[in-house]
Amino acid sequence: MRVALVSMYTTHHEETGATRRLRRTAELLAERDHEVTVLCAKWWDGDVVEFKQNEVTYHRVTDAPSVGGFASRVPFALREVAPDVIQVASYPPSHVTAVRTAARFLRTPVVADWWTRDDRGGSRAYRRAAKAPNAVLVPSEMVRTQVRELGTSVDATHLVPEPISMDLVRSADAEERADVVYARDLDEHANVESFLLALAELRDKDWSAAVIGDGPERSTAEQTARDLRIDDRVEFLGELPADEAVPIMKGAHVFAQTATVEPFATNLLWALACGCVSIVEYQARSSAHELVEGRERGSLVTSPQELADEIVAARRYDHETVDDDFASYDYRRVIEQYESVYETERDDYGFF
Repeated sequence: MRVALVSMYTTHHEETGATRRLRRTAELLAERDHEVTVLCAKWWDGDVVEFKQNEVTYHRVTDAPSVGGFASRVPFALREVAPDVIQVASYPPSHVTAVRTAARFLRTPVVADWWTRDDRGGSRAYRRAAKAPNAVLVPSEMVRTQVRELGTSVDATHLVPEPISMDLVRSADAEERADVVYARDLDEHANVESFLLALAELRDKDWSAAVIGDGPERSTAEQTARDLRIDDRVEFLGELPADEAVPIMKGAHVFAQTATVEPFATNLLWALACGCVSIVEYQARSSAHELVEGRERGSLVTSPQELADEIVAARRYDHETVDDDFASYDYRRVIEQYESVYETERDDYGFF
């Protein structure tokens, strides 16, 4: 199947949840022998129109990110690529409507991949974008609700979560680096201070902790740990690839999730698959609670004090290193969900 993924931004322009999801989807589709082209703003050197990386073709629409310029030129790029199905990122929202207009002439279905509502987009543009595609993919029920409130029909939304590698989870050795782990980009939404405040409540207990992740708030978090006099027991490990983070999670007993904004809590998912007792601080703009609700080895809290209490209570559970209940989130199973939506939408267009 020829699949066009339309996104002005890629991870080469900016590292966000949306661009990482785009790259992962493109590369997983390519691994399954689909012909995958990402239509984007140019990020590579030279004058070539296309650049191939990890079996994915990146096709230049504009030389640099430009919302208006990209929207006006993407129809011509789509006609040149001639895909069987088009998937478009939800930001900028004007690109969704531009792609849908072009797709009508190409008689090609459009699927929007809706990570979250970017603050840089306007309300009216998002409402038009929510109604334009044939189908909308969302990573969580929280995002599904947001999209439906913008006008997407119930039948048009499909829940497709972020994937993990269960092969890696099963094969990795456990590394006894820390008892309690936090993992996330350390940006303005990380809320790592809640995690550190909970640990400070447990100064008289025997524990060690690790923070996996990097970002603009790392230095502030490290200073908070010093101010709370727990810096000798909290190790800041920086950003780690999955094959280095997974052994640490398998060796830990507890994982804490405190971020205030999370369309999908991927690191929490990895930790759950690694058998961690997982504690989520409920936040209105985070979907993390969806992964632990109703699970024996998961709990919800609303404050650092409650988080501290649950860390202590987690001792009642045995240490585990693999939870096969999360096999449905494996890379292969999740990419099959993308393929199923694509095939359904093509069928509706009369291709099968």
